[in-house]
Amino acid sequence: MTLAAEMQIQLRLPHQLLFDGSATRLKATAADGDFGILPNHVDSVTALVPSVLLITRPDGQELIFGIDEGILVKRGHQVEIAVRRGVLSDDLENLRDDVGGSFFAMEDDERAACAALSRLEADMVRRFASLSRPHP
Repeated sequence: MTLAAEMQIQLRLPHQLLFDGSATRLKATAADGDFGILPNHVDSVTALVPSVLLITRPDGQELIFGIDEGILVKRGHQVEIAVRRGVLSDDLENLRDDVGGSFFAMEDDERAACAALSRLEADMVRRFASLSRPHP
């Protein structure tokens, strides 16, 4: 592996790509505490806990994400992060409000989807039950 000044990071949610770009540094939190990754860091796999994820772009801009639990895979100069929920925030002061609003809306959507799925499952069970009844 060659030495590099940057790494490529992809931050994925189940339904969308939240971030895809180059970075010079990443800070995250695992169950055993905070850690940082630089472009030439050793390959690793880490489970992430709900926390703040910081990505430093090559121009020095720091991106702040509020994330739910997930997994981080570092291989070569590529870092792939998959989290259940996440939101990009302007700054740490607004992060709590951004996370609260976004995660609450996602929970409402998940509840609605679960209710619709339950209705579909119940309808399917009723239809299968009617197939097994003898017709007069």
